Amino acid sequence: MNNIVPPEIPKRRLRIAVLSRVFKSTGGGAERYSIALVEQLAARHEMHVFAQQLEHQLPGVTYHRVRSSVKRPRWVNQLWFAFSTWRATRSGFDVVHSHENTWHGQVQTVHVLPIKYALFFERAGLRLALRWLKVVTSPRLLCYLLLEHFRFASQPGRTIVLASTTLQAYMAQTYPGSVPAMQVVTPGVASVPGPATEVDKQAARQLLGLPLQGQCVLFVGNDYKKKGLPALLKAMQTLPADCYLAVVGNPAQIAGVREEVKASGMDQRIHFLGALGSVDVAYCAADCLAHPTLEDTFAMVVLEAMAHGLPVVVSAQKYCGIAGLLTDGNNALILQEPRDTAALAAALRRCLTNTPERERLVRAGCQFASSHQWKDSARQQENIYWRAFFGKQGKEVGAHQ
Repeated sequence: MNNIVPPEIPKRRLRIAVLSRVFKSTGGGAERYSIALVEQLAARHEMHVFAQQLEHQLPGVTYHRVRSSVKRPRWVNQLWFAFSTWRATRSGFDVVHSHENTWHGQVQTVHVLPIKYALFFERAGLRLALRWLKVVTSPRLLCYLLLEHFRFASQPGRTIVLASTTLQAYMAQTYPGSVPAMQVVTPGVASVPGPATEVDKQAARQLLGLPLQGQCVLFVGNDYKKKGLPALLKAMQTLPADCYLAVVGNPAQIAGVREEVKASGMDQRIHFLGALGSVDVAYCAADCLAHPTLEDTFAMVVLEAMAHGLPVVVSAQKYCGIAGLLTDGNNALILQEPRDTAALAAALRRCLTNTPERERLVRAGCQFASSHQWKDSARQQENIYWRAFFGKQGKEVGAHQ
């Protein structure tokens, strides 16, 4: 594709509608991805955010709260959000960018595995027939599949943005007809502060109510089970007594896990911090990050931890998208099987021991984070907006500086 922007383009501000049902910093990676891009582009374009849950304020951004007429069941709410935003953005916007399962929007950013893939792939014979029976008798699954079908249907001028090459491979397998429209825009970091000083680490621990002494393993995730917390809790039992775990994420899941922790006798070493408006303070307090996820199309927390000078333990690429960009033993320790608690514990010991290996992981991790910054991702996204804008006119669009 010839990427040339006419010289008059830099003077024009696009009017962009961003559709993200949850737009708050305490959300997951998808929510923080959409927030970061809006923040990067707000100075150059007129950004409008359409969301049901809004906890964000940035000068120059216009926020539109979408009424949640029916919160349950979720599939009805998703359909309502798609219809409401379609009606609100049919005209008046140069570009509509959806982070949700909607049928409209020239730009569609995908953060999770396709529903069609999760339901049908690697199934055959009776298992496939039973799955189809489940789908055709479920209004919820039918709704999600139909929305996804229209979302990824080949349309002139539509771009399907993917958070990682790993997700791109799954998408290509599931929707091969949409491959020409696919483009990868990986998440980034706003800055690379590097390792916290001992003074800053102590201050962060005090602020979070964590023990000032000992070594802190950090876990960040809203879906505790999917992100691998059960395996991590078992691995922690084999680590030295002065090593403790700080858990950041969904407070609604704390009660159930806390009971399991008490039963194991580990309650003094496991600290639940709930959702944090900014995870930066937790990165400052920690000595390493553990991310033994079972499913993550990228894993922004890994990149953020590396930017803060933390050595990271992360699942292999088949489980976690960012691992496809990392090198085991150089800038990360990669788990081939995240459920292997012995391997997880061994990797954590390597991260927590002051050795040349730890120093190398920290140094290489910061270098990796420096090459993945939001300002660069925003430029890629901006180029996609210009292509969408000019696509209707049949013009070639490219790098907008």
